[in-house]
Amino acid sequence: MDEESMWKGFYEKLQQQKSVEEQVHDSRIQEVDDSFFEKFGSILKQVSQKAALEESTPLAPLKEAEEQDGEQKAIDVSENQSVARDSDSGNETLLDTDSEPEDPEKVDFYVEAVGWNVDELYLEILYEILHNVGGCDVGCEVGQQAMLGYVQEAFKISNDKHTQLLTQAEAKEPPELMLNVEVVEGKDLVPKDPSGLSDPFVTIYLMSNTAHRYNTSVKSGTLNPTWEEHFSLPIPGNLQEDSLCLEVWDFDPAETVKEKMTKIFEVKGVKGLRKLMKEIAITASTGKHDNELIGTANIPLKSIPAGGMMMWLNLSKKSKLRRQGVLKARFSFSSEKNSQVAAQEHRHLLRILLLHELESSKVAPYWWCGNFSAAAEGILTQHAAQSGLSQLDNHLAQWSVFCAITTDHPLSFALFNGLLDKVTKALQSGLVNEEDVKLFWDGAKKLLPTCYSHIRKLRKKTAGDKTVMKTLREVLKILYKLSILDTPESIDLFPANLYGWLRDKDDGTKLTLHEVLNQAVIQGASDWFVHILDNNECKDKSEESRLQHLIRVIQLVRSDLQRAVEYFDRVFVEVMSYQYSRALYGVYEDKIASLVEPEVIQVCKSMKRLRYSEGSTNSVHLAGGLNGDTGLGAPEVGSEPLAMGTTLFELYLALQRFLTLGQGLNETDWNSYSISKFHSWFFGGVAQWLDIAAYKALTRIEKAVELDYLVPVDTNVKYSSSGVDTLAIFYQIKIFWQQLAWPDVEGCYTFVAKIVDDICRCCVFYSDRMANRVSSVGTVSTVYEERFEVTTDWCVAINNIDYVRQSLQPFVEELGMDDIIQKMCETRSPLEAQRCKETLQNVIANAIDTVKNKIVDLLEVMIKKMMPSITRFLIEGAELLHQDCSSMDRVMRYLEANLDTLYQHLNNENFSRTLDIVWEQLGEVLYELIQANLEHRRAKITRYIDPRRLTKSAAANLEAKRRPPSFFSNLHECLKIMVRSFRQDNKDIYTSDTLKRVEYLLNLHGLETRELIHQYHLERWQDQQSITEPKMGLLTVRAQFIEDSLKLEIMNARNLMPTDSNGLCDSYVRAALLPEDAFANVEKPKTQTHSKNLFPLYDEMFLISLNHEQRRIPDGLIHLVIKDKDMFSVSNTFVGEAYLHFSEIPDTPAPISSLPQQHLPLSRPATIDGDAIKALESRQGDKQAREFLKKQRQKMPSKQFFSLG
Repeated sequence: MDEESMWKGFYEKLQQQKSVEEQVHDSRIQEVDDSFFEKFGSILKQVSQKAALEESTPLAPLKEAEEQDGEQKAIDVSENQSVARDSDSGNETLLDTDSEPEDPEKVDFYVEAVGWNVDELYLEILYEILHNVGGCDVGCEVGQQAMLGYVQEAFKISNDKHTQLLTQAEAKEPPELMLNVEVVEGKDLVPKDPSGLSDPFVTIYLMSNTAHRYNTSVKSGTLNPTWEEHFSLPIPGNLQEDSLCLEVWDFDPAETVKEKMTKIFEVKGVKGLRKLMKEIAITASTGKHDNELIGTANIPLKSIPAGGMMMWLNLSKKSKLRRQGVLKARFSFSSEKNSQVAAQEHRHLLRILLLHELESSKVAPYWWCGNFSAAAEGILTQHAAQSGLSQLDNHLAQWSVFCAITTDHPLSFALFNGLLDKVTKALQSGLVNEEDVKLFWDGAKKLLPTCYSHIRKLRKKTAGDKTVMKTLREVLKILYKLSILDTPESIDLFPANLYGWLRDKDDGTKLTLHEVLNQAVIQGASDWFVHILDNNECKDKSEESRLQHLIRVIQLVRSDLQRAVEYFDRVFVEVMSYQYSRALYGVYEDKIASLVEPEVIQVCKSMKRLRYSEGSTNSVHLAGGLNGDTGLGAPEVGSEPLAMGTTLFELYLALQRFLTLGQGLNETDWNSYSISKFHSWFFGGVAQWLDIAAYKALTRIEKAVELDYLVPVDTNVKYSSSGVDTLAIFYQIKIFWQQLAWPDVEGCYTFVAKIVDDICRCCVFYSDRMANRVSSVGTVSTVYEERFEVTTDWCVAINNIDYVRQSLQPFVEELGMDDIIQKMCETRSPLEAQRCKETLQNVIANAIDTVKNKIVDLLEVMIKKMMPSITRFLIEGAELLHQDCSSMDRVMRYLEANLDTLYQHLNNENFSRTLDIVWEQLGEVLYELIQANLEHRRAKITRYIDPRRLTKSAAANLEAKRRPPSFFSNLHECLKIMVRSFRQDNKDIYTSDTLKRVEYLLNLHGLETRELIHQYHLERWQDQQSITEPKMGLLTVRAQFIEDSLKLEIMNARNLMPTDSNGLCDSYVRAALLPEDAFANVEKPKTQTHSKNLFPLYDEMFLISLNHEQRRIPDGLIHLVIKDKDMFSVSNTFVGEAYLHFSEIPDTPAPISSLPQQHLPLSRPATIDGDAIKALESRQGDKQAREFLKKQRQKMPSKQFFSLG
């Protein structure tokens, strides 16, 4: 579990488990600063998370604006919708703020239509109805009378005039029509040649005129021919009875028998061979070469609709039952009328009928998709057929008329898309004449304003509605299909009178449809932004209201962007490859930056800097150059900066989320946005917040310590409420900082450094306040004594300080310092980043050390309060250890009670620190007693204990200049008792070097004189081990244990010091076993004297018998002394001595000659600095000690002979 989860979980657990009393405690704590940290920490985070959740929730669709009498009804957002500051429903609608200029002269298309030779056109239509062509189209189903009635109603012709014109139409001759036939292709024809193929061609004729036949070309060697050939056949008067015949023949060329014989190798199968033989026989006998019929197809003329048709015809043959193949053909009717006149007539007819359809059906705007009534469809089909209009002519006429009509009577965009699909290919391939191309682009010029207006006013539509999304897709498809066509230079698609919002290009070139689309999107976004500002005015001019207004604007803008991302963006990208949301964001971010930046900078500048009163004895230097009072003095500031609201940072977080959206929309170039540096606007505000937070943290800490009952907050922990309250401050500051997510690495480092510095100071401040809180706790006075009792208050206070100290390092890690340093390495030099890192680490380390020292200081104060009782126990214990004494029981109970309190309530680390301090101070007391004994003075321990509170004998001991070994032995025993009392889990209870030294000295001074003498010899043996360059010579020996006997061979000596005037030496060696009292009955062997020789060769062997106990003495020594024999002196001269420890002697029955020689460096006592000799020197009343010291003086050089007294 990471630190964040651990803190959060613990914090929430405490919040859930808090009793009423604890909630009251929290309330009292937060009253100090009006929940300052909670507002900017967890509460602000919750508000931000709620806003982010609402922004990520799919929006409710916009309510579509209502239109009445051609005017759009605007919905006043400020009056009709009450939306909370932190919520955004996205239900606002855009006012119809179209920036296009209105055309004052609206054209009445009906008047224009009927004004064009209406009588002549009406007469023409009546004539065509009377002479209907085709037999299976809509016109036949409706009936002639219904069509006549419909056209009279559409043209608004009176009955009299209708009768007059109908009579004229009936008197006219029937029209001369042509049947147009296109033979397209054949499939699966029956083979007629020996090769298994055919050479097909088609013959076309009318049954009423079989003599007039039309033939296609011959397609050689195929069963699936393709012709695509056109024919026009005159139609007789009786159209209903006639039919068209299509015959498919196999062409048989005129060939001789010899030529046919050459095809023998092309024959396919037995059937083919039989055919070839039959052809050869016929040719040889008659010389004929007739074509062979493959199959025929008949189609009645009345089955061909007036609008024409394409169909597959089955080929049949009388003598054959199965199909002989299929033939694809297209049929249509036409006249010999002038094509331009016919197209113009058709456009006017189409306009009149469409206006009538719209008027009579009352169809909704953008709903009519090209479906005429049956009568209108029949009339239009007959006119197109009898006027000889091609389908392309018909589609171009529809495009021109529909584009003109949609300006005032909006038609379905899908209708225009369908027409574009039908004419685009012809326009791209150049099959349309110049006049029709101009007609097409004139229509597009009228349609485009409606398309772009729809895009600009998308916010009026119900986002997400299937119909709206389909309509948008259709509009974009229209723009795309028009964009891939070449626009004639003479056509100005975007006249200024229709596009008042459009800006021309700087280079003067024409705008493309994609460029106009981009401007339409930008203009729509700008209109929406103006609408937001107009309908969400700031209530008053206070800073709080202004900031709330900015937040509201950002939320509304973001809702529009979200709507674009969720609904519209995919359609724009799929159809036009246009990043709609990115374009909107580019508009909005610039406008928001222009609106927000000056406001935020002004608010941050207007904040008052904190200035604290001079002369406060409790002032604390805050990071950022402020000298801040700790809460005991009154800062010289008004309530405004200290009551800083969260609105400024709610605005920051709103901008942060807005920028995050932009980063997702434009991952590569978002740094170019004006809003990308929005954090820099808030620099002053964040710095001000940190100043305030530092001051309020100190005041809250002081209040937390004051309200702390020093009782653990939970049975599982050992710290109290003030520690939790202090960490809660850090936790809230961390939440605030993490929400900021400051992007600028240098500013980030500056703020984090300040936060770290302030938090460290808060820890030190908390330590001081907690120490002051318990400084007077624990003193107990009775008639007999005044003593200090360790209380749980002391333990909890120490644990609190340590708990806060331990939080420092994890807190800094949670601030993301490592990431900041890594970014600094990338943006600046690694050396500079490392220097910044070390600076922060030093700040943290210094704070941790300072707090740790505070803990140690507090522990030392506590132990010093305990030391009088501990010292009294030692002094009285040394005097009365083996006597019954009630004072001893009291002291032991005192120790046990206090140690138990410490062990139960301190954490393990602090308990160990406490013991270390106990031993350190105890070592100082004992060392002072030992030094006073050595220096023959009074012990200076009155700072630990009042002698008047000791027993008489113990007080007398303090006055005595010399203390017996029993005193130190008892003192050592008392120390052991204390050690056993403090020991836990059989571990070493102390690590104090002073106490280890003291224990050694107590043990030494408690020894008997004989034991001290042997300890001296052991120290001399240890010193001998460190000699690397023997200046007094070497003694070579061999020794071994054989069971309980010691065999010693003294071999030789080298480089002996000269002692005689002749520069030589008369030496001998004497061996003695130590300690002397243990080997009193053992002889001391001596070698022969070797005169005048500095390199004597002794070569003497000695066998010394020992008892079993003597053999097993652990620290036994062989003391080897070399002396110079003096014939005229009372005593011989000391040359040098060496020691051999029993542990260095092998226990083996092997011959001694096989053992290695041992070279022992010779030495003599040089000083009296050893601990053992000092202890002996202090025992001047002991005869054994005096005599031993006398012998040692004699071994020293003459200049060292001085009185040790």
